Amino acid sequence: KSANPQWREQFDFHYFSDRKDILDIEVWRKDNKKHEELLGTCHVDITALPAKQTNCLELPLEKHPGSLLMLIAVAPCTGVSISDLCVCPLGDPNERQQISQRYHLKNSFRDIRDIGFLQVKVLKAVDLMAADFSGKSDPFCVLELGNDMLQTHTVYKNLNPEWNKVFTFPIKDIHDVLEVTVFDEDGDKPPDFLGKVAIPLLSV
Repeated sequence: KSANPQWREQFDFHYFSDRKDILDIEVWRKDNKKHEELLGTCHVDITALPAKQTNCLELPLEKHPGSLLMLIAVAPCTGVSISDLCVCPLGDPNERQQISQRYHLKNSFRDIRDIGFLQVKVLKAVDLMAADFSGKSDPFCVLELGNDMLQTHTVYKNLNPEWNKVFTFPIKDIHDVLEVTVFDEDGDKPPDFLGKVAIPLLSV
């Protein structure tokens, strides 16, 4: 019930050079659980923003009244990575030793915000639901931790896909929950849901 909402939310998008350079933003209005209405869209060209500084942008909504006020910072990506299983970031004994020293009890107060990180190896899925008329699916896997999201590549026409990818996330809140969702890629349409599992960090 507000024409001037304040969200004050922060989202981290991991931007890699092989992805598109445009950040698409949509504003929606929700009447109830079933009815939603698009109030406007705007776009930000990431390549045009100065790096390593916070940019304050007032973005007018296209073809609709109103604007969005946003703070956008383009900074080097630290603590986040996607790699193949054969080049796992924690596979090097020297690196493991450095990490053990970094999170040793005596170094606990050196950087309070540096809680640690989570490494997830996504190996494969088994006996997925068939989402296509051919009796197959085009599955990919999405990992979400807090406001961080990474995803695997799509394995086409397969109910038992193997991804063999390693994902590394920085941990910002030890009470966060890792959500792993499998979707079926459906061309230009929204992906179909194939399954989900939630893992609280405190259970690891």
